[in-house]
Amino acid sequence: MKRAERIKDLGSGVFSEMEKRKREVEARGVKVINLGVGSPDLPPAPHIVEALKRAVGNPANYTYALAGSLRLHEAVTGWYKDRFKVDLNPYAEVLVLMGSQDGLAHLAMAYIDPGDLALVPDPGYPIYGCSILLAQGVIYPMPLLAENDFLPDLTAIPDEVAHKAKLMWLNYPNNPVAASASRDFFEQVVDFAGKYEILVCHDIAYAELAYDGFRPVSFLEAAGAKEAGIEFYSLSKTYNMAGCRIGFAVGNREVLASLALIKSNIDYGVFSAIQEAGVAALTGPQEYVAETARTYQRRRDVLVEGLADLGWAMPKPMASMFVWAPLPPGYTSSVSFAAEMLEKAGVIMVPGVAFGNRGEGYVRIALVQDESVLLEAMRRIEQNFCFR
Repeated sequence: MKRAERIKDLGSGVFSEMEKRKREVEARGVKVINLGVGSPDLPPAPHIVEALKRAVGNPANYTYALAGSLRLHEAVTGWYKDRFKVDLNPYAEVLVLMGSQDGLAHLAMAYIDPGDLALVPDPGYPIYGCSILLAQGVIYPMPLLAENDFLPDLTAIPDEVAHKAKLMWLNYPNNPVAASASRDFFEQVVDFAGKYEILVCHDIAYAELAYDGFRPVSFLEAAGAKEAGIEFYSLSKTYNMAGCRIGFAVGNREVLASLALIKSNIDYGVFSAIQEAGVAALTGPQEYVAETARTYQRRRDVLVEGLADLGWAMPKPMASMFVWAPLPPGYTSSVSFAAEMLEKAGVIMVPGVAFGNRGEGYVRIALVQDESVLLEAMRRIEQNFCFR
């Protein structure tokens, strides 16, 4: 059978190859340490689990939800007001999603026609580009470079490209490069988007995983941001609810209505019991969130400082659950280095090129293992590599 043209450019080549190599190493009896997958290893707070248990026991929660409950919408607006000082209309400016990826994947279907241009960060989280390809759009890569603090240089986008572009993806704190953006930058984005009539889509999944007192800002804090676009948030990382598949989009009501129309033809909403857990997460005590961030900060310090002691230097991120590590001296291929790391030390890191051509020269390291496991990873690296 002939497959559709829209999927011909999709691929999981690097990830598939890493999984194959992982199985080969495990077959030799090696316990692989996975610092590749970006899935939280910590549990949700007890009050979230208890809320879910109660909701699962309620027979009324087993009908189609169809949409987000008003309780959840109000919890979202309250959380945004407390956290970012952003006012949202719970009836029109919030859309509940089956995890933020649900919205990230489907939004382009509402705004990108075949041949339409979208501005996509390179390197970037794969779903941004994937969503454009599935809509049969055309990707214009925005390089995220160290010399520009891993922010896209809007002035470097040719005028003719900007005029053609319909949509722009942004993500701060960023996956994979672990960079953060300021309100000043977002105000520049709003001005740029207004000038060229571009829809801005910002992914802020890692806003609460921030360190050393740093507080990431929301795109919607910028003046005029609601007119320019929307923002996606997930409960997966902040509240360790990745398997629950719950998130939301907020901002421009017309854009949210378009995304809701797409979703109404695809799914029947988030399980009501999961929504109740989401309400508990957003409205309950937030100390567990702060402790989660402190846990990741300790892991970051153990990893970055430990590898520096071995001669492999990398910057400490201010936020996110990743370290974006330049390849150590003597290496130029991220794929080859990651393969050698897995083969020799039994440690998985993701080659930077898996996130785009501009990711070459880096690996992404996820802070998703206990400190003791990170120390074991560094012991293995020290035994098998010499970076000095």
